[in-house]
Amino acid sequence: MQKQADIPGFTAITPTAPISADRHGYRAKCLQRLIRLDMTVPRTVALDFTTVRAIAAGQMPDLAALLAGFGTAPLVSVRPSSHDPDWGGPGAFLNIGMNDARRATLAVEIGDDASHEIYARFIRAFAIEIARLDPEPFEGSTDLGAGSIAEMLAAYEAETEVAFPQDPVEQLELVLTSMARAWDGTTARILRQAKGAPPDAGLGLVVQAMAHGVGRGECGEGVIQFVSSDTGMADTLGRFLPQCFDRSALTAARGFGATMSGLSAQATETLTKAASLIRQRLCEEMMIEFTVENGKVAILDAVRVARRPRAALRIAVSLARDGVITQNDALLRVEPGALTELMHRQIDPDGARDVAIRGIAASPGAATGRIVFTSNAASASAARGEACVMIRRETSTEDVRGMHSAAAVVTERGGITSHAAVIARGIGVPCVVGASSMTIDRREGTVTADDGRVFRAGDVLTVDGSSGEVLAGEATLLEPSLDDAFTDFMTWSDAARDIGVRVNADTGAEALMAVKFGAEGIGLCRTEHMFVEADRLTLMREMIFADTPEDRRAALDRLLPMQRADFTRLFNIMQGRPVCIRLFDPPLHEFLPTGQEDVRELAGALGLPASEVTRRAQEMSEYNPMLGMRGVRLGITVPEIYDMQAQAIFEATLDASAHGDPVVPEIMIPLVSAKREVELVKARVDAVAAAVRTERNQDFDYLLGVMVETPRAALRAGDIATHSAFMSFGTNDLTQMTYGLSRDDAGRFMGAYVSQGVYPEDPFHVLDTEGVGELLTIGAERGRARKPDLILSICGEHGGDIDSIAFCRAAGFDYVSCSPFRVPVAKLAAAQLAIRAGIGSR
Repeated sequence: MQKQADIPGFTAITPTAPISADRHGYRAKCLQRLIRLDMTVPRTVALDFTTVRAIAAGQMPDLAALLAGFGTAPLVSVRPSSHDPDWGGPGAFLNIGMNDARRATLAVEIGDDASHEIYARFIRAFAIEIARLDPEPFEGSTDLGAGSIAEMLAAYEAETEVAFPQDPVEQLELVLTSMARAWDGTTARILRQAKGAPPDAGLGLVVQAMAHGVGRGECGEGVIQFVSSDTGMADTLGRFLPQCFDRSALTAARGFGATMSGLSAQATETLTKAASLIRQRLCEEMMIEFTVENGKVAILDAVRVARRPRAALRIAVSLARDGVITQNDALLRVEPGALTELMHRQIDPDGARDVAIRGIAASPGAATGRIVFTSNAASASAARGEACVMIRRETSTEDVRGMHSAAAVVTERGGITSHAAVIARGIGVPCVVGASSMTIDRREGTVTADDGRVFRAGDVLTVDGSSGEVLAGEATLLEPSLDDAFTDFMTWSDAARDIGVRVNADTGAEALMAVKFGAEGIGLCRTEHMFVEADRLTLMREMIFADTPEDRRAALDRLLPMQRADFTRLFNIMQGRPVCIRLFDPPLHEFLPTGQEDVRELAGALGLPASEVTRRAQEMSEYNPMLGMRGVRLGITVPEIYDMQAQAIFEATLDASAHGDPVVPEIMIPLVSAKREVELVKARVDAVAAAVRTERNQDFDYLLGVMVETPRAALRAGDIATHSAFMSFGTNDLTQMTYGLSRDDAGRFMGAYVSQGVYPEDPFHVLDTEGVGELLTIGAERGRARKPDLILSICGEHGGDIDSIAFCRAAGFDYVSCSPFRVPVAKLAAAQLAIRAGIGSR
């Protein structure tokens, strides 16, 4: 055994000992807190991070002196104590000090059978876990008498060519060395770094006197907690094993239930009082590990109760309501992303999972339904009251109606910001995209899964949009949990945050959902989604096929009352909250028929041959439509569309204001890249506003702004801001154009790019703060330099991403806007950023 004077040694944990979680780990500090609460905790010694690193290098503290504190015949356990319990560590090791002599004295106390059992378990564990021997010679024996012990000792000596160590100091040295070196192993490093641990994270170890749960009176070992890990509701749960030889037998209790039979009322009362005191003083719901020895309770450890997200929120709220922690502390205890589980159905994690298809998790939640392959089939299924899963190669504007009808959506192509993903998140439908390994055969009405299984229309699948997996058959689902605790929690978030959170909403249903989640307004209303209903789609196609401006206006005049009704409903639902309406954006070809049936239907409506409809549709196709005649370019070349929309917005403004709070609509011009584009559109919008004021003899206000989606718009933001009240950065298209990536196709190779370090993250999922973020910063600075009161926001899918919100907050943006179900996530993330900034400034 090596000794070195300058190597830190060990510290007995007492109420006044200098124990720190930063030096000794969470377990050592928790045990000290329990001791300070006058709880019966066996003697415990802490080894700090530096000491454990030295042990891994073969440099030992004075272990004889350490064990001397445990008496002349010590029996101890060693447990890991990393800085964060989530980082894990080597498993606990028990009964160090057990040898021939100690077994004999123990036999007098607890009997021969029990002492043999403890010794045999120790030999077996030491041989397998410390000496790394083949388990077979040490397993399977049912006779644990003296003969079996002798056989195990002989097997150990035969395998190692040395006798089994009888010296407690030698045993402890070997155990400490094994645990210290296991922490530094490559696999252990990778696993804990995946959980957020720094590369140089240290391990502490605690050596604790054994308190056996065996004896001649009431004896046993157990774990107990007083809150449900699933729901967070008060409940007494645990597991108690009378006459228990080895606490490893309690590992099954991590998924335990109410199995406390055998525990006396007195012991239960002692533990109940201890848990209540721990909750008050340690400000946490803890699971207590304990032993009962001849009726006396000893607390060996207390760890944070394991909890699912819905339980985490309720526990945090309960602690704050009881005054144990502050509301801000409660907000910091729940991961923003965990709120997703509360707002959607989820697959029961304890249920079976028959995964058939894998793709990209695009919209969270889970749903079960029968396979359909078309939007019309999805609508028909909904009309029959049957849940369906719509499977498509990819989706387009025509599919939005079917997506609203489907319980879930799966696409072969696409990424996190593809059309299917964005729409699904907006309407709260579970969605998996980029499932490129599946094969769709629409003619045969089949989809072939990753493993070769073939599913047909009508077969049942369960889509897990949170994991990106599609399961065969019907899975057990857990319902959402939007209760009073959730309401209080979000109210506290609103009070803490200092950046606005709006919603991307296109329909009344989405707006109602946004109000339910507390959105401050609509940051993006995509008007093109209002044209996908069957009656409107036909009128839209007639407008597109019109030969003259007069004919276009005639078709648009029939769409005008529909648009006006849409906007009036949105204004009424939002009750005076701001509503930002993006003028028509997509290329017109997206509304043209593709199937022969749709072509014939349109031909009949227009009185044209089907061949003529097909020919003219082909003439309107573009080589790269997403970079073609769309957005403001369409508004300038076919101005009648924007004229109609502006008229509908202003008439809806007056209608809604007559029966509620005054409405000040925000009109957003998409895809701008030049100041002159804004000037041209602004002139026409102002003219329409003047005409509506004159016709109605009523005045109203409105704001006109731009959507920054091109790099040039960000670079020329100073010029563009001259005519803009606000700038909203559309980070989906801005990322696409900055990288030169198709957001619909990037999913095919993005995984390989991220795994090989080309990009640290998928830039469509996490905002690229270095490249795209610099454009945001440039645009914000140049825009506000020209107009200091310019309102700044982002309305792409990054608006619900935690890191992106941090970037926008630091850059001085006024608000972020995201899909309805991401509003609570964004609000909590914003609140946590503000709270931590306040803590850091103290």
